[in-house]
Amino acid sequence: MLSHAAMQWLTTPLLRSRPRAPFWLLVAVTASGTLAMHILVPVLPLAAEDLAVSSGAIQLAITLYLFGVAGGQLLYGPVSDRFGRRPALLVALVLYVGASIVAGLAPNLTVLLIARVVQALGGCGGLVLGRAVVRDGAAEGQAASQMAMLTMVQSLAPGVGPAVGGYLGAWFGWRSIFAALFVFGVVTLIGTLFSLPETAGSRGSSSGRMLGSYLRLLRTPAFRGYMIGGALTTTSFYAYLSASPFIFTDILHRPAEEVGLYYLVVMVGVPIGSFAASRLVRRVRLGLLLQVTSAIAVVGAALFFAVAISGHLSVATILGAMIVYSVGVGAASPMALASALSTQPTMIGAASGLYGFVQMGFGALCTVAVSIWPNHPALTASTVLIASTVLGQLAFMAALKSRPASAG
Repeated sequence: MLSHAAMQWLTTPLLRSRPRAPFWLLVAVTASGTLAMHILVPVLPLAAEDLAVSSGAIQLAITLYLFGVAGGQLLYGPVSDRFGRRPALLVALVLYVGASIVAGLAPNLTVLLIARVVQALGGCGGLVLGRAVVRDGAAEGQAASQMAMLTMVQSLAPGVGPAVGGYLGAWFGWRSIFAALFVFGVVTLIGTLFSLPETAGSRGSSSGRMLGSYLRLLRTPAFRGYMIGGALTTTSFYAYLSASPFIFTDILHRPAEEVGLYYLVVMVGVPIGSFAASRLVRRVRLGLLLQVTSAIAVVGAALFFAVAISGHLSVATILGAMIVYSVGVGAASPMALASALSTQPTMIGAASGLYGFVQMGFGALCTVAVSIWPNHPALTASTVLIASTVLGQLAFMAALKSRPASAG
């Protein structure tokens, strides 16, 4: 058992006059998990060559990271409901920083993959707890607006990450990626120590209740619909992420260094959608806004599928379709998340963890699906996107029907 003084130190920011965490810190906390995944993508060939492994083997550094992020989120939600957001986040960031050091010094693929799993377990803490901190102190409509603003700024991480990673790898080698993640993690850890107050309203639930939280959430039709719809609509994007290097380099014969820039162009749609959602949520009913914005993602996915199946693939047609998709995702994602977390206000941490687990788990499955039909990466990825977004719409409709009209 920790002493009272130790618990006080863990749950109280060093700058005690701060009533809430600064916005930059919330962005850094939630971005830590996704940044560590996206920034590595452009340097995978360099890492494979240095470690003398195949391209398929080095891809495990992405797939296992996604599974680690998915599984870890099941832990942080109820643990943070039990012990508080701040102590759980401090532990997560220490894991993240330590694993970044080990990954950067990895002598072989095995050590690298183990470090990546630990890094994922640390990074996913930020994904879960950053969202929970935002939701802790806000009403449902206000939470949706704040979540949209957070998503808008946070989306810079997966957008800029591949471009930055590509240049770091070219200038300093692939191991410099982990040096950059180490610095980012240390800055975030220091910011958390000094500026993050405890936001969980109540703590101390039993371990039995912690384990039972997920069962109760899964028995809640509204939460189940928002969670499944959010995963199907938003993280189907990982199918495109996995396929895009092969689409642009093998099919369109574009230079490999351009792939990160194309990815950045697509990701511009996410903050545009999130910004629009943060403004509209005060004027439009949340349920209606969720249906409309997720429908935009369906349109983008359908355009990509039409381009792929007709054979009219080009940089312009692919990016155009995917920008429409990303605008819809950027707008729908915070709406779905805020709605899901509002279904059980006493289990926000557990809800955030379970939501994130399903999201990232489905994202990992999307990367596996693309590898099943490698000769047609554009058609495979677009099929995953259109099927997922249509099913996501159905899940959102089921969630909205299961809630009272006043709640939607």
